[in-house]
Amino acid sequence: MSEVVPPEAAELLTSEPLMAHLATCRDGRPHVAPVWYRYADDRVEIVTTGRKLANVRANPRVALSVQRDDGGRAQWMVSLLGTAAVVEDDDEIAAATARINRKYGADEDAWSENALVRIDVGTASYRLY
Repeated sequence: MSEVVPPEAAELLTSEPLMAHLATCRDGRPHVAPVWYRYADDRVEIVTTGRKLANVRANPRVALSVQRDDGGRAQWMVSLLGTAAVVEDDDEIAAATARINRKYGADEDAWSENALVRIDVGTASYRLY
């Protein structure tokens, strides 16, 4: 059972395959990019490459925002602040890639060149509209 993320927020995060926005830091400025994610037990997994990965390696403090809209009107939002770590184990990367791709309806081995980033959630907030 989650200790950081309220059960209602955890339910929202796992309810459907929505895009998240990952905020990292680049040269002292925010860098935000959309990502697929998987949430479980106060931890978020993403698989990524490029600028987001470089940013996490340089500064592991991140934020993740997920929002559900209906016709352009917000239904709910969850915001997570945490510390990211790059996982180098090939088996863990493959397993996480398969889990995330399955969630979003993609081939389990698609984007296998991406790296696994795990985010340990430190604080969470959410709101229903």
